[in-house]
Amino acid sequence: MANKNGDQEKLLPRLRRKYPWLDHLIRANESFGEHYGNHYAAAITYFSVLSVFPIFMVAFTVIGKVVGGNQAVIGKITDGIKNSVPEGLQDLVMTIVNAAISSGSGIGIFGLLLALYSGIGWMSNLRDALTAQWGQEKKQQPFVKTTIKDLLSLVGLGIALIVSFAVTAAGSGVGQYLLELVGLQDQTWAVWVLRVATIILGLAANALVFLWVIARLPREHVAMRSAVTGAIVAAIGFVILQQVATIYLKSVTQSPAAAIFGPIIGLLVFANLVSRFLLLVTAWTATARENQRKVVRPPAPVLLEPRVTVQRGFGMGAAAGVFGVGALLGWFGRRRG
Repeated sequence: MANKNGDQEKLLPRLRRKYPWLDHLIRANESFGEHYGNHYAAAITYFSVLSVFPIFMVAFTVIGKVVGGNQAVIGKITDGIKNSVPEGLQDLVMTIVNAAISSGSGIGIFGLLLALYSGIGWMSNLRDALTAQWGQEKKQQPFVKTTIKDLLSLVGLGIALIVSFAVTAAGSGVGQYLLELVGLQDQTWAVWVLRVATIILGLAANALVFLWVIARLPREHVAMRSAVTGAIVAAIGFVILQQVATIYLKSVTQSPAAAIFGPIIGLLVFANLVSRFLLLVTAWTATARENQRKVVRPPAPVLLEPRVTVQRGFGMGAAAGVFGVGALLGWFGRRRG
């Protein structure tokens, strides 16, 4: 029995040596736990739910001003937002988006301050979480300087997401228009090519957003090249996460608690899943071999201790001393004689 348990304990190290990808995944999970990934994910979830409405309200106010109230462009962006969440949350998200659009035209100073407070709090926790997963030390910085940086990061991320939503949603429409232009809209193979191209375009847009998040949101920027693989994995994994969350949310929303609290439970669950996924991918990127910091071990301490040598009889030094004394006495004797 003891030998069996010992073999099982040795199995995992053997598998980690044999399969580098498994070793990398285990190291990423360990790093995720050591850097308080679960705690940071909970903080990000809280601020995500708290700030989703005011951020949407301000965002669509700005979008409306930029595009001059063009409903076609706004519709493309809302379609992109709708398609980025699981089916079980699409109605809730669209309700929030529509309420934000209708309320955004009359936004006041109080609404703007609320959006800034919740948005900066969300961004601050997100940046701290990503910084921790990269193993970077959180340095104390002036409050005003840190707040301004978090605000600029929030604006940058918002622009990146809006562009991603717009490109993803517009890709299908533009492709359909091109098919109709060349008369291939009824060809099955052309429709399938358009679908594949739309999926690839959406993955590319998501990968660019994840690349910016993983490499530029930490307090100390990291090399873009080292985060490319993580961004690609995050873009593909996010699509899979959407499908898994759709199935999971169906079981959650059918529980008795869902009848009391409504779809907000589903929003909390999905926000937490996305937060954990993002931090785990960041930990996976940070624990890649090329990103591991080489630790130079200090030399072993030098031990200073006296060394005493015990000799029996006359040593070489004692014999020389006796010989010298004898010669000196002989010289004095000759002088007296």
